Amino acid sequence: MSEGFSSGTTGITAFIGPDERHILQGVIGSVIKLLEPPESADPLAAIIGWDDEVQVPEDPALRRLLPDGVEGDGTAALELRRLTERSVRQSKIGALQAASLMLDSDELKLDLKQAELFARALNDVRLVFAERLGLQTAADVDELHEVLESEDPGDGDLELRTLFYFVGAVQNGVVRAMLESAKAGGPGDGRPGNEGSAP
Repeated sequence: MSEGFSSGTTGITAFIGPDERHILQGVIGSVIKLLEPPESADPLAAIIGWDDEVQVPEDPALRRLLPDGVEGDGTAALELRRLTERSVRQSKIGALQAASLMLDSDELKLDLKQAELFARALNDVRLVFAERLGLQTAADVDELHEVLESEDPGDGDLELRTLFYFVGAVQNGVVRAMLESAKAGGPGDGRPGNEGSAP
């Protein structure tokens, strides 16, 4: 990143170079495509949300984005999935599309709500990468970071591992700036009387 995230009187800002923005928009776009729901034969599915054709996703990365809402009861989980999955997909796609639009400018300016949406969108990107890389725990992620920072990171999945690391660094920058803004009572922190106050 050209210049890290910071919080101030105008919100959360960062300067991101064109190459980095292109990379972020590219990976965000790939997750949007993954989340796009298949065409339903039922014309009411998109209107009322219920879709009898919905099944548990075969792609493990998509399952990680859209996990079962009920544990230990496959029938109840599928029923809930048919009721909610379409709206969950649309919500995630909306957040990802908004995050991509935020990256159209070199200077990223976010209020707290926009920053939260941006961080959530990047988290979904990381979840997909993590599944593709077989990362299931925080220890797996720590080990990956150690390998990438070593003198010999290896060649296997190097591009994907580097992308995971990069997206994580951007997400961490946003979250840290959000925490700083909240502690300082910055703009958009949701507390009355603090709008526009200095950090």
